[in-house]
Amino acid sequence: MEEAVGMVEVRGWPPALAAADAMVKAANVMLVGYEKLSGAFYTVIVRGSVSEVKVSVAAGVEAVKQVQAGAAPGEKLLLSYHLIPRPSDNIGHVLLPKEYDMAIEAFRVRG
Repeated sequence: MEEAVGMVEVRGWPPALAAADAMVKAANVMLVGYEKLSGAFYTVIVRGSVSEVKVSVAAGVEAVKQVQAGAAPGEKLLLSYHLIPRPSDNIGHVLLPKEYDMAIEAFRVRG
């Protein structure tokens, strides 16, 4: 796999949506999707080149921090974030299927 995978894990749907929006707007990445974990935990996942995913994850983290400003005191919305440069093909095929359809091409951000 020649690309990277980036993830931002948050608590709550509004920060997840804010992160996903910022991540795809900030860089030329593909939104793989999101995983709803237990309770209100969500992980937003993107793929793209290593440099683009770095920018994307940083933008997602900043977006969650902006949502955090309106949250209740002491409520932690940003749980974790991570970038995996050039993950093994086994991980890519098993855990992160790349379902690409030409219909989504119009929604991709071009740098």
